Amino acid sequence: MESVTNEVKAMLDPSFTPPAAEASRFGAKDVKDLHWANLLNSYTCTECGRCTDACPANMTGKLLSPRKIMMDTRDRVTEVGKNIDKHGPDYDDGKSLLDDYVTREEIWACTSCNACTQACPVNIDPLGIIVELRRYIVMEESQAPGSLNTMMGNLENNGAPWKYSPADRFNWANKN
Repeated sequence: MESVTNEVKAMLDPSFTPPAAEASRFGAKDVKDLHWANLLNSYTCTECGRCTDACPANMTGKLLSPRKIMMDTRDRVTEVGKNIDKHGPDYDDGKSLLDDYVTREEIWACTSCNACTQACPVNIDPLGIIVELRRYIVMEESQAPGSLNTMMGNLENNGAPWKYSPADRFNWANKN
């Protein structure tokens, strides 16, 4: 992401001046934050359900249906469009795609395996929307699940997702 790259460059080099950019948010909380291709995909979905049938999280009984994600996105886009027509472009109805339509449990149930996209006969990508919603939760709200926070801390401290320092990683091989 260019905005993140510019922030890192500014931290590393005080003389770096990032280009002026409009205030943006990391990830997506509502449909206005999604890329136009995600919105078009939600309208393109044929509702066949192949994505949900191929989803390993759904197969194991977790609360995730890629088809539902697409339908919820489409429903929210339609609702936002009607509100814009009725009240103008700056109207806020107090709802958002995240939490009001798609639950956090749904998006964290996703394994990011991409089976939904591969199963889709028209190449729709529900994973793109899920990743943007996750990005918002992690980067804007700082509310990643504990297991992710542990892994990210290990990456920062040890350069790997494991709790062992690089010097101790091969100790298991030396045991007889």
